[in-house]
Amino acid sequence: MSEDKRKLTNEVGAPVADNEHSITAGARGPVVMQDVWLMEKMAHFNREVIPERRMHAKGWGAYGKLTVTGDISKYTKAKALQPNAVTESFTRFSTVAGERGAADCERDIRGVATKFYTEEGNWDLVGNNPPTFFIRDVHDFSDLNRAVKRDPRTGRRSAQSNWDFWTLLPESFHQRTIVMSDRGIPASFRHMHFFGEHTFALYNAANKRVWCKFHFITQQGIKNFTNEEAGRINAEDREFHGKDLFDAIERGDFPKWKLYVQIMTEEQAKKHYENPFDITKIWRHKEFPLIEVGVYELNRNPENYYAEVEQSAFTPAHVVPGIGFSPDKFLQGRLFAYGDAQRYRLGVNYNHIPVNKAKSEVNEYHRDGAMRTDGNYGRAPAYTPNSEGVWSAQPEVAEPPLSIEGAVWRFDPKDDPSDDNFRAGGNLWRILAEDKKAILVANTAADIAPVTENIKYRHAVHCQLADPEYGERITKALGLDYIKVLKLAKLNNTALIAATIL
Repeated sequence: MSEDKRKLTNEVGAPVADNEHSITAGARGPVVMQDVWLMEKMAHFNREVIPERRMHAKGWGAYGKLTVTGDISKYTKAKALQPNAVTESFTRFSTVAGERGAADCERDIRGVATKFYTEEGNWDLVGNNPPTFFIRDVHDFSDLNRAVKRDPRTGRRSAQSNWDFWTLLPESFHQRTIVMSDRGIPASFRHMHFFGEHTFALYNAANKRVWCKFHFITQQGIKNFTNEEAGRINAEDREFHGKDLFDAIERGDFPKWKLYVQIMTEEQAKKHYENPFDITKIWRHKEFPLIEVGVYELNRNPENYYAEVEQSAFTPAHVVPGIGFSPDKFLQGRLFAYGDAQRYRLGVNYNHIPVNKAKSEVNEYHRDGAMRTDGNYGRAPAYTPNSEGVWSAQPEVAEPPLSIEGAVWRFDPKDDPSDDNFRAGGNLWRILAEDKKAILVANTAADIAPVTENIKYRHAVHCQLADPEYGERITKALGLDYIKVLKLAKLNNTALIAATIL
């Protein structure tokens, strides 16, 4: 390191004479206001902590690359998904409910957000380690987040709030089953799959659209912790998953995932037996097999956690030509919510932060705002259309039109006779080995133990509707009356809620 780089300066580069002793009026007197370096240090310190993410506050990140080994060019013209393409990226892993200081090995889903720095702009893929989610309508988004956060009266996490909210939304059943299974606490980020969850659109050079789901399948194998193992680890190292990821990359043991897509044509979607845009549903692999796209690898750790992990920002609204959106109600809401959360947390120019900055040229007409550090486009016109021919739109990259029909109304999916919220959870139960079933039942019983009996009955009924064996074993584990469960299982959802309200 050069001698100049060892010398301390103030915030604008002037030398600092002393960084340890305040300027005081006399040896034992009060500090004076003219100690401007002290004032600067304290003012900056007071503002160093940006608001933490409302969800996914605790996270870890790494850089990597996507190498395309397959050929899905007949489905998409996205350059990052063409054969042999290599695209640099940044991925952030996180828990969902915990705050920034939460322990890594809690029973929770893991958020996984990846930013691909493509030559056509940034593509952000935001998802989780299960393939589905708890809710399917964005109206429930803020309520879900509040339900899994701290109770407003006690200031503590509340199983009562979690399970009350979950069981009032039967569409959450599949996700409940996953979270309570052995996969509810991954052994590491490296040993779990992750998914784009939502249905996205792909469209090719001929502007023909198909629907798509993204799957990242771990090449390290699946490994998980029991409650007891996680408890011991959390007592010793609350940053266990972050350490595991960092250390693996440092020693050259780069974690890898195979990227696959599932493809559904627009014609298939119209005839599908359930809503293919419902994030609480899966597309069965037997019907829509996985198609290999490439290999995703993480191979470089950040140099500064705050600058690169804490300030990383993602939104599913960031797509590139060849990738688009679907009518998924939850995705439609996320398209606004994620970017707006980052504008609040990091400022309107959050995409200028290096970890978020596109590697391709950016000409977007955005001006001004806090922390504008790039020249603000100088004297270029700040409006469009303009007579200088600056930054004209590119209609050739537009998505193909999507035909929509039906009334504008607040539709409830429960009114759709094809809506089955228990099929996937029941199918999952039936493919579990006996030891995995036992773990699922035990984890559920432990997690729901503090909850009032009416909510326990609601969950037991959902298990019964998914599979009679599942229902009977959960009922027994929770110490409930199975005859009552069977009677409640004959009710529709509205009647079941009425019968299980305190």
